[in-house]
Amino acid sequence: MSTPKGGLGKGLGALIPLATPTVTEVNVQHIGPNPHQPRQITTKQDLEELAASLRQHGLLQPLVVTQTSGETGEVRYQLIAGERRWLAAQLAGLTKVPVIIKEATPQESLQMALVENIQRADLNPLEEAAAYYQLSEEFGLTQEEIATKVGKKRTSVANTLRLLHLPIEAKEAILAERISEGHARALLGLTDPEQQRLVLRLIEEKGLSVRQTEELVRRLTRGGGRRTTVRPPETLALEDELRRALGTKVSLFRSRKGGKLVIHFYSEEELQSIYERLVDDPSRNR
Repeated sequence: MSTPKGGLGKGLGALIPLATPTVTEVNVQHIGPNPHQPRQITTKQDLEELAASLRQHGLLQPLVVTQTSGETGEVRYQLIAGERRWLAAQLAGLTKVPVIIKEATPQESLQMALVENIQRADLNPLEEAAAYYQLSEEFGLTQEEIATKVGKKRTSVANTLRLLHLPIEAKEAILAERISEGHARALLGLTDPEQQRLVLRLIEEKGLSVRQTEELVRRLTRGGGRRTTVRPPETLALEDELRRALGTKVSLFRSRKGGKLVIHFYSEEELQSIYERLVDDPSRNR
């Protein structure tokens, strides 16, 4: 059994309060999916790799299911936790799998699926946010209650929920892993969706780090957030590139007919260094 990540050690153990849970084997075809499963994306490659392991070693960690009644009256089960293993078991051709049977409400099913996936780092940030939202809207849990149940800080839950307010372009970039959750949270520092899209484009085109994105957002929001004082993200990004190339502060001002570039220096030595970078050609001294 895998070791839970720090802060979530009580996760499933707290939600399945059994000192010695009874493990039994059931037909894998008698188990149905969890309708509240928070994870929406499972790659075929991941399942095939897990299925190959199951063919060799079998399913070592039992699934968690709740008993229900099938349409024809026979006993069936609904998955609570372990969907990835359940899918891989079918792919591996297993006919029976070990399970722990537990009585669970829909809310408990979502909680346990959510906790398991967080422990295994199986959820992308948007799936995690959607699960928190469901616990809040459908089951009426507060952010503090959600945080307690999944073993996280309330601020972490609140920040993850905020990702749902990003424009669709940013959400797609998260899902495609073109940007990280850190980039996404930095984008939330901007209230204008159009600015968020512009900064997103710069992150992808220029490969900005999370720290560079945070600095860019800070510079964009200076002046109390007034739109009239906000400078274009492209200008700020270009200033940063020039600053790194010249090793000093650079200010770029655009106008309809062109603009001006101001290169700052604070000593004669710094001026000489800038001169050498811009003008001096070592090949002329050969």
